Amino acid sequence: MITIVLPIDFGDSTNKLVDAACKFAKEINGKICLIHVAPSDIGFAIGDMGFQYFPEIEQNEIKEELSQLNQIQQRIISQNVECEHLLKQGIAGDIILEYAENKNASYIVMGSHGRSGIYDVFVGSLTKEITKNSTVPVLVIPCHD
Repeated sequence: MITIVLPIDFGDSTNKLVDAACKFAKEINGKICLIHVAPSDIGFAIGDMGFQYFPEIEQNEIKEELSQLNQIQQRIISQNVECEHLLKQGIAGDIILEYAENKNASYIVMGSHGRSGIYDVFVGSLTKEITKNSTVPVLVIPCHD
């Protein structure tokens, strides 16, 4: 079976991206390996006393993101597409590429928001980074209106 890595961020375009990945998976008899990469600094806040770490905030956020990931997995399975998922913390680009390698993925499916230029200079583009550094084909789904 062909393995498709599908990174998701729970943003506005997640539903459109999941639908496109499911359609693609059905066409090529593939399975979807969902991955969500949470930032390493979820529980940190800055205030009058400088940086503080709140493990309960991090735990609650990870629990909520895992719940969302489970819901998306069930949605994909309900469309008759095999699916598994992983939630990790760290640097998204590195983790996604490592996951694709570990899963021996044939494709990575990512979304494009249609932004470019100055946006990439200040914020960066994960899709652009993955496309540049991936050893497997990256299918980019336009998710902008």
